[in-house]
Amino acid sequence: MENSKIEISEDDVLDLMDQFTRVPPLLLKIVVNRNSNVVKSFQGQIEDYKNSLSPEEILKIRKVLEMPVSDLQNILNNVYQKNGQEQLKILADPKARPFIEKNLLELSNYV
Repeated sequence: MENSKIEISEDDVLDLMDQFTRVPPLLLKIVVNRNSNVVKSFQGQIEDYKNSLSPEEILKIRKVLEMPVSDLQNILNNVYQKNGQEQLKILADPKARPFIEKNLLELSNYV
C-alpha cells in the first residue's frame, strides 16, 4: 500500500501519541517545558513495539510523522475538545511544538 493512499484519522494520531497521554499531566508538562527527548529514553520498548506492527500500521505511523506539527496539534486539540484529556491540551498548546518536533524526529529514526 502506498503511503500517499493512506488516510489518517484522529484515532491514528492518538495511537501514535498514546504513550504521551498515559503520562500524568504534571509530569508531561514538565517534560514538554524541558523539551525532553523521551523517545530516546524508550528506545527498547519502541523497537519491540515496532516489530509487532503490520506493514499498514507502519505506513500509518510514517504518514503521521510526515504531517506538519500544526496539523497534529489541531487534531490533538479537536480530540481534547471532545474528551477533555488534559495531556492532549498540553500537547496541543503551541508551546509544545518544539517538544513534539524533537520527539517525532527521534521516532522517525525507528520507523
